[in-house]
Amino acid sequence: MRCVSVCVRGEWFRVPCGRPSGSIQLLGSEALRRYHQAKKLKDADDKLEFSMLRCKGGELLHPEDKAEDVLEDNDFVQLVFEAENDQYGCSPLASAVHRSYQEPKEYISLDGNSLTTADLVSLGQGLFKIKLTPESEERVKKGREVIDAFIRENKVVYGVNTGFGKFAQTLIPKEQLVQLQENVIRSHCAGVGAPVSVERTRMLLVLRINVLAKGHSGVSMETLDAMIKAFNASCLSWVPEKGTVGASGDLAPLAHLTLGLMGEGKMWSPQSGWADAKAVLEGHGLKPIVLKPKEGLALINGTQLISSLGAEAVERAVGVARQADVIAALTLEALKGTNKAFHSAIHAVRPHPGQIEVAERLRSLLDSKIFPSQISESQRSFNRVQDAYTLRCIPQVHGVVNDTITFVHRVISTELNSATDNPLVFAETGETISGGNFHGEYPAKALDYLAIGVHELGSISERRIERLVNPSLSELPAFLVKGGGLNSGFMIAHCTAAALVSETKALCHPSSVDSLSTSAATEDHVSMGGWAARKALRVVEHVEQVLAIELLAACQALEFLRPLKSTAPLEKVYELLRSVVSPWDRDRVMSPDIEAAHTLVRQQKVWGEVQPYMDEYKKKLQACVVKCDNNF
Repeated sequence: MRCVSVCVRGEWFRVPCGRPSGSIQLLGSEALRRYHQAKKLKDADDKLEFSMLRCKGGELLHPEDKAEDVLEDNDFVQLVFEAENDQYGCSPLASAVHRSYQEPKEYISLDGNSLTTADLVSLGQGLFKIKLTPESEERVKKGREVIDAFIRENKVVYGVNTGFGKFAQTLIPKEQLVQLQENVIRSHCAGVGAPVSVERTRMLLVLRINVLAKGHSGVSMETLDAMIKAFNASCLSWVPEKGTVGASGDLAPLAHLTLGLMGEGKMWSPQSGWADAKAVLEGHGLKPIVLKPKEGLALINGTQLISSLGAEAVERAVGVARQADVIAALTLEALKGTNKAFHSAIHAVRPHPGQIEVAERLRSLLDSKIFPSQISESQRSFNRVQDAYTLRCIPQVHGVVNDTITFVHRVISTELNSATDNPLVFAETGETISGGNFHGEYPAKALDYLAIGVHELGSISERRIERLVNPSLSELPAFLVKGGGLNSGFMIAHCTAAALVSETKALCHPSSVDSLSTSAATEDHVSMGGWAARKALRVVEHVEQVLAIELLAACQALEFLRPLKSTAPLEKVYELLRSVVSPWDRDRVMSPDIEAAHTLVRQQKVWGEVQPYMDEYKKKLQACVVKCDNNF
């Protein structure tokens, strides 16, 4: 029989559509009856008129229509009383999300060994579904066989038939093994704070699936398959962002993740919005997970919150770093700086990879025979020898950030494909071994390092903004606006950049230098990696915003140098910004401009504009070298 999930004042009920002639009105009345029964209320709402709204698409359903004609099996519907404000339901949010959500058709295969940070971010964005490789399925089955054999043989194994942490010496009877796993999930759901975003929860879930796919955790294929189906249906648990100390792994966040899969607590999907987890699962034709021995521990013991947030941070950091070079080049042009400091000979004698790479980028963007600049040409007679450090030392400062990101990317990439729970199962030898792979020190230290590195891009960018808005340094109108006094121009935009940089300085204090003993001194050293990951993301976002302000200021500065033009790639960046932000001719609200520029940076549109020109520069330069060699 066809069934739908109906939301009444925030409570979800699974209601059969009834006989073929059953109407929407009858469906709503039955849902209302079940609501009264559940709440032990008298039928006080019987006289209230109500409407039925389909969550998927937000359509208003006609009360006389046959339910089977207008609703699909496992559909989601909201009952809305005409006399009440819609303060309980999910339909506005669910409808908006559903309209923007496109169910992916392509798959990424997981094997526990080859997931990349870029793939993980794409999976978080809902661009792909997932499946396991046949090899990983076989490994998972063999790992589970080891656990099942131990149970049959009554062998004592930590986390399988013992308590946890301080209770590791407590033996649990066989008839209580399932309850043991359920208890560890419920008791560890002790997180607080705002929920992790939908995108980040997707990343958390798929990363845990990838680690389990290695076959060293002892979970069953039945449980793993249920997790995969939940991911592909975008059924995502409510996971508070705070509560992990990063050893034994991210216990609280992963427990909340598992709780929803068990049909308890809250869960989200594009069709339902936030709702009762069991109703969301059933509404998508899925069954709650019933944990087997070892599975509760296997699902929560690991560094997946640290690593998934870290993967997003490092991917965004890559975009920030390369676009910082472009925006810095634009500022140098607006300040009529020289490109002498970027000569290849200088960087060849201090051959740090990041420094060399940044200098190459700057040479491809600034005045050259390939891409000449009218602005630079106008300054040749002045023969400026050198600029301030914020311009002259861009390769040295930006370069070490590139090298930092490369190091952090390597650590996080390894962590994404590592078995990080305890005990680990080794099917080849038929044994389990207790260890400490759950300790988050590796990603915690790396992400603290990332925050320190990326911060410097914001720090030097803010100093360049100062040079742009300060007339004694720029030879441009004060705060980049005509009619100074009546107009304040970029005065407070610079203050915003300064405030963001000051915050990032505080956020750069390493969280991984702290440790507090937990679990009655059994877990007596922890990584604090969850905070390292969350603050690394905040630092990256702040730096994106500072660079957005520099982009706005540099393009505004170019307005005062017209009709002279910069190089072709930098003019494309100017045109990109002007497609969303008009020139500043008099004071207006600045926040929307900053947000528009931030969106360009966040979506890496700035890099997208210049990349073809940089490729062209390299090709022409190589052709020139070949031609010169042939002449000798």
